[in-house]
Amino acid sequence: MNQIAPDSSVETRPVQIRCADGVVLGGHLFRAARAEPIGTAIVNSATGVLARYYHRYANFLAAHGFDVLAYDYRGIGQSRPARLRGCGYRWRDWGERDFAAALRFAREQGRGERLVVVGHSIGGFLPGLADNAHGIDRMLTVGAQYAWWRDYVAHRRLGLFVKWHVAMPALTAAFGYFPGRRLGWLEDLPAGVAHEWSFRGPRFERSHPKGERQSVLDRMASVRAPILAVAVSDDEFGTPPAIRRTLRYYVGAERTAVLLHPADYGRQSIGHFSLFHDSHAQGFWRDSLRWLRDGANPWPKQVIDHRA
Repeated sequence: MNQIAPDSSVETRPVQIRCADGVVLGGHLFRAARAEPIGTAIVNSATGVLARYYHRYANFLAAHGFDVLAYDYRGIGQSRPARLRGCGYRWRDWGERDFAAALRFAREQGRGERLVVVGHSIGGFLPGLADNAHGIDRMLTVGAQYAWWRDYVAHRRLGLFVKWHVAMPALTAAFGYFPGRRLGWLEDLPAGVAHEWSFRGPRFERSHPKGERQSVLDRMASVRAPILAVAVSDDEFGTPPAIRRTLRYYVGAERTAVLLHPADYGRQSIGHFSLFHDSHAQGFWRDSLRWLRDGANPWPKQVIDHRA
């Protein structure tokens, strides 16, 4: 399908976001194409995916009334240091430090009272790690999970385990970072991020020192924003068990999970990534607005889990 052109009425400018530990993140702010915006949306990327992959979706949201912040986590894209080897960045930093800083920035720079989050893959889990996530008003997650290998789709589980939990840590040990770009798998990743992915267990908090685990659970529980979690039937990573595993941490929020099928949008496949391709602008993107803008679940017949 043909790509759509970004809305030229949306003002886009590069921004820098300073984290509490001094790390500076790069991103872009898309200003809503109206005088009085609905609010601000933060777009959280998947692991190893550049923020620019989501720019057309961000432009779409801005054309429909939101100021939108899309940014790169530390170690990725515009937030990559001069030397990735030895930088010490971890997966948890993306939530505890980077998303927390993005949320503060959005509150300061965005217009309108409402603040919503769109989180893809790990981007749907990270908000719960921030100490200020109680300020979120609504969340939409897409394939949100944290790579526990037993949640991968059954017929691909062995191959994915070898790729991400054997090959990735071995390559990371050899290079001092994960060379994803040269492999054509993902962007390069800091060693700490790659290792947290590779050695993740069924309980996310157990990757933290024992003395920090309860505070991790408390931060997740402090999120009060209603969450609409999207799973796709042919997503090999964000399977229903993986989605439910993520949602179990958000115990303080109303949580609804839906399972979409490619046929719902006239497709043969969707997978883990393509809902953010602009060929979905007249389908999934417009449907997502109904939740982000109005709080209405556009897929009531596809609900697979609901917890108040």
